[in-house]
Amino acid sequence: MEWVYELFQQYGYYVVLVGTLLEYIAFPFPGEPTLVYAGYLAHKGDLELLLLIILSFIGTSVGMTIQYFLGNKLGMPFVQKYGKYVFLTQRKIDLTRMWFDKYGYFLIFIGFFVPGVRHFTGYFAGIINLPLRRFAITIYSGALFWVSFFLIGGYWLGGNLHDIFEVLGQHMGKIIFGAIIIVAITLGIHFRKKLKSVFVKSIS
Repeated sequence: MEWVYELFQQYGYYVVLVGTLLEYIAFPFPGEPTLVYAGYLAHKGDLELLLLIILSFIGTSVGMTIQYFLGNKLGMPFVQKYGKYVFLTQRKIDLTRMWFDKYGYFLIFIGFFVPGVRHFTGYFAGIINLPLRRFAITIYSGALFWVSFFLIGGYWLGGNLHDIFEVLGQHMGKIIFGAIIIVAITLGIHFRKKLKSVFVKSIS
């Protein structure tokens, strides 16, 4: 996180304002870690927490609104053709479509916490012509909750944040291995249910 600290030293509040905006135009910016670290700096007294929340909210909301209008005006063909240049892959498009079919408007809110989905939610909402007013209410409330969650989290962790990063670094291999095991078990259960369903249909 040294480079993030240097960014804050040079540009201060502009880091969260510009960084969150760029992230939601699909620029590869580490949003959550930066917000957590900004909250930590607020705990130290280097930055003001309320101002961080306001600026992060503005950056996120503007970025998502730009997404919406780009998707609405240019449509899916443009995103499919040029999206790869800003890291909007077909996989992310399909993933967002799948989640939206399942969760509808709620996806716009929870999508902030799903990497790979949140970076395309605004585009997709514009492409399928969601009403702007409903989109705005959902997206701005989601944006406020998202930035507040990570900024206040970093502020609350305070002095323990450095120790947490150190422990995570020491045990990262075990954490990754555990995550792989959990994913493997989840997929195994999922495919087992699918195979069972296919088998039942084949004999019925």
